[in-house]
Amino acid sequence: MARSKSRRSQPARGPIARAFLFVVKAGAILAVAGTLGVAVAVAIAYSTLPDFDQMMRSPNGQSVEIRGAGNEVLVSVGPSYGEWLPYGSIPKVMTDAMISVEDKRFRYHPGFDPISAARSLLVNFQSGRKSQGASTITQQLARNVFLTASKTYARKAREIILALAIERKFTKEAILELYLNRVYFGGGAYGVDAASRKFFGHGATRLGLEEAAIVAGLVQAPSRFAPSADADAARRRANIVLGTMVRSGSITPGEAAAADVATVRFSAPSRRASVRYFTDWVLSEVENLTDETIEPLQVTTTLDIAGQRAAEAALAAETPGGAQAALVALARDGAVRAMVGGRDYVKSNYNRAVAARRQPGSAFKFFVYAAAIEDGVSPDDVMQDKPLTIGRWSPRNSNGRYVGPITVRDAFAQSVNTVAVELAARVGFDTVADTARRFGITTPIDRRPAMALGASDVTLLEMTQAYATVANGGVEARPYAITRITSGSGKVLYERESGQSRVIVAPFVAAKMTELMQAAVETGTGRAAQIGRPLAGKTGTTSSNKDGWFLGFTNELTTGVWMGRDDARAVPGLAGGRAPARAFAAYMARAVGGTPPAPLVTDIDTGFPIIEPDDQVYGIEQGYGPEQQDPAVPTEYGPDGEPLVPGNVQAPPAAPPETPAPQANAQPKINDEWLNRVLVDMDPNAH
Repeated sequence: MARSKSRRSQPARGPIARAFLFVVKAGAILAVAGTLGVAVAVAIAYSTLPDFDQMMRSPNGQSVEIRGAGNEVLVSVGPSYGEWLPYGSIPKVMTDAMISVEDKRFRYHPGFDPISAARSLLVNFQSGRKSQGASTITQQLARNVFLTASKTYARKAREIILALAIERKFTKEAILELYLNRVYFGGGAYGVDAASRKFFGHGATRLGLEEAAIVAGLVQAPSRFAPSADADAARRRANIVLGTMVRSGSITPGEAAAADVATVRFSAPSRRASVRYFTDWVLSEVENLTDETIEPLQVTTTLDIAGQRAAEAALAAETPGGAQAALVALARDGAVRAMVGGRDYVKSNYNRAVAARRQPGSAFKFFVYAAAIEDGVSPDDVMQDKPLTIGRWSPRNSNGRYVGPITVRDAFAQSVNTVAVELAARVGFDTVADTARRFGITTPIDRRPAMALGASDVTLLEMTQAYATVANGGVEARPYAITRITSGSGKVLYERESGQSRVIVAPFVAAKMTELMQAAVETGTGRAAQIGRPLAGKTGTTSSNKDGWFLGFTNELTTGVWMGRDDARAVPGLAGGRAPARAFAAYMARAVGGTPPAPLVTDIDTGFPIIEPDDQVYGIEQGYGPEQQDPAVPTEYGPDGEPLVPGNVQAPPAAPPETPAPQANAQPKINDEWLNRVLVDMDPNAH
């Protein structure tokens, strides 16, 4: 009776208590199940792990050899390996430095460090971003050997499972040996011996405390801390490593104070490094052309190594002090013959020829005049150079003067701002922007009136492509560098085919643009670019002399030059018609100097009669272009290759009385659709 009363007197559990008990039981069950699942996964991973010798031999990366147009080796990139060092041959300061900075509890954890993981989660939660990692050395080894660098929870789970299995299969010393001989240290160096040889010029067995601290500090961000990329950053990072070694007890505060990383001297990189601007760009294209990631690759390119040296010498001689410079040279079909992305690749590997976006100044007038010629404007048309106001903006000429009546040809040659803006307003600023897009400009274009004077940022490569398109008769000259890719076994993985190119503008437009640019070089702002052969080009200078451009072409080659400071500060005396034009001339004189001069096309080629649909486009009567002979009369040519015009050739028949004579500027506008549909027959390369 008493026991029954005692049971009745016990208070019943409330709903909160019951819920808590349920959660505890469920958690315990899940923990047991999770532990069993992890144990099974680790056992499976353990059974499939390769042995130590296999892990030593597994590849770290792919080597790529890049060759020039003459089959000379430009550069070999990819992994470099030193000697494999057994654990006992690796200096103790190297292993201590690596453990201190990468995995303080390496000697004690089972492959995964829950304490570091919890601390990392807390720090990342407090900062609101992933600012701290928690991968152990064993996890990093598992990732480097077996996994990709993708940042997903599934990959992280596999990494932990593999790390636990590796710890079960190998000793701590074996894991460290594998790690230190396989980890990437930047600059293409895999393993401590390769890193030591690359950065210090000797093997890893001779590493001292300062050098070991530098090497250990590279693993976190090889591309950022490698001495070949930023020596000062490598030294700063090494001092942090020394501090962690003191806190872990690897070295004493006195030893850390005696270590002076500032005294460490790095191996001098090759001074023939400027070709790396080009080869870095090529490497980025290789990934788009082949899926091969294991076999070594041999890449054949379009680069003319002699021309490349001439380009480097021209920029070195003409670039103002404190300024940077870039150059791109394209063959008629867009093949890259030279590319210089800066004055010193060792000091800065930023490729200004491809990546830098700068205002082109008057070089952008190229698109204004191309749109105007398509709209019916002729080089001989007379414009008015006078004060002009659009809205609240009034463009001014660089000399502050106005000359009154001036031909379109002379306005372009003298880079008259008011005429360029008036032409852009006439055809429409959107039309000018669309013309630039058609020529290959992909950067954002400001469509306000100042755009006519080059207010939008562009890249040198795209501007050079646009000018090369005119040099190619209006047919697209899209830049390319790779002609062939083969594997180490000799298999052809890629070979460039010369397909049909797009017609960007009619040959008539390209010829008239060439006429304008030839005048700019002969009598206008580009006179310093002359090299004693037919040449066309255009200068560009931005406000306060921040940028200087010259872009131009001969019959064989189109070259663009840019100069300026990376911080966009003014460069005293910099103007497109000065240093950039002189650098252009110095390069072009050597690049095309061994070939006979060839005339530029400044009129429609008489060898290709204009057909009926195009007569409608251009407003030309009876199928006759300017100065074109009656097609019924055979053409005879003299020894100089010029056509001989017989005295009995009749003039083109007059238009019927009921047909009104064509009016100046009466030609209809040509848009992209019209060109793509009609003008393909005018491209001699299209067949």
